Amino acid sequence: MTPYPLTWLYVPGDRPPVVTKALAAGADVVVIDLEDAVAPDRKEYARAATAELLSEPHLDVHVRVNALDSPWAADDLRTIAPLPGVSGLRLPKVTSAEEVVAVAEQTDGVPLFALLETALGIERAFSVATAHPALHGIALGEADLRADLGVREDPGLDWSRSRVIVAASAAGLAPPPQSVHPDIRDLEGLAASCAHGRALGFLGRAAIHPRQLPVIESAFLPTNREIEQAETIVKAAIREEGAQALPDGRFIDAAVVAAAQRTLALARRT
Repeated sequence: MTPYPLTWLYVPGDRPPVVTKALAAGADVVVIDLEDAVAPDRKEYARAATAELLSEPHLDVHVRVNALDSPWAADDLRTIAPLPGVSGLRLPKVTSAEEVVAVAEQTDGVPLFALLETALGIERAFSVATAHPALHGIALGEADLRADLGVREDPGLDWSRSRVIVAASAAGLAPPPQSVHPDIRDLEGLAASCAHGRALGFLGRAAIHPRQLPVIESAFLPTNREIEQAETIVKAAIREEGAQALPDGRFIDAAVVAAAQRTLALARRT
């Protein structure tokens, strides 16, 4: 996977021409969706079309399979997991560590990513995040969670967002990407929402249209000022070890230096 992926572009699995366009759109990860974006009567076609497309190796293509308790999940896993073009499986509506373990035992080391979309999933976030070495990340599914919690206003999800971010960090996983912004025309709203998500600790975001990609990338990449500040901190740390104060009065210690190094790595995407 691209180091520090920032854009995760979802595309319906039952529309192969759209998937092909998505692969050329410049997203860090393309997620072929067999679940929410595909009607029940097209599930088998979507699976077969995805299997044909991913019969050859691709870079950074994930597949979101159907919910593990659905009639289609077993066939999804059996068909999709062995394909050479799959670099990750996204598991929707995960509510327990046991579900992750069961999938890991069937999929022979394919990187797994759990989507937490219910109150129970959020409550068990850390247990899910530490379920199995094959689990490479967790993320929030906000549309289903809103319905489950009865949340109408966006701030009502902030506790759940922070819960997932903290659980990922505590488990040693990468910061999760933010959930989708559903209005593909509202780029100003997307930018403002990304700024809020970045402040909470998300890294990158899921998208449902290529026009959202540059807005997301710009929102989550360090600014020039942030890069300059990080370079100053790292240079100061090289000169002197331990806690110290910069000429402008800012106090720095090992944690501040580590954060500055992460900023520079993200700027370089290495």
